[in-house]
Amino acid sequence: MTTDPIADLITRIRNAARARKSMVHVPYSKIKEAICGVLKKYQYIESVSVTGEGVTKELLIELKPDRKDIHLRRVSKPGQRIYVHTGEIPKVLDGLGMAIVSTPKGVMSGREARKQNLGGEYLCEIY
Repeated sequence: MTTDPIADLITRIRNAARARKSMVHVPYSKIKEAICGVLKKYQYIESVSVTGEGVTKELLIELKPDRKDIHLRRVSKPGQRIYVHTGEIPKVLDGLGMAIVSTPKGVMSGREARKQNLGGEYLCEIY
């Protein structure tokens, strides 16, 4: 059991990319699937699929072969949640990276949240 499943997801992806693995298996949750969906949409990962049923459900994440150095960082943690308004959503590396925000309309990139004028919990950043 992990106390921070999102940090576990981030660590597994980061470690697999550095070890040049092509696939990562992660225990399933809806928030993890949503985060992976955003990563896939912005082409940081190749694909994500759900395998298994019930308790044995897991996410199968396929990493891009040319991406060996993915920088993922957890910002909001269980001990210290970070919430941001629309104007406070940071531009990671002046727009080269991406912030991932959990808004009332779902998990989305910081760019999308700014366009829709939404704030929320600042989950992580990637570059």
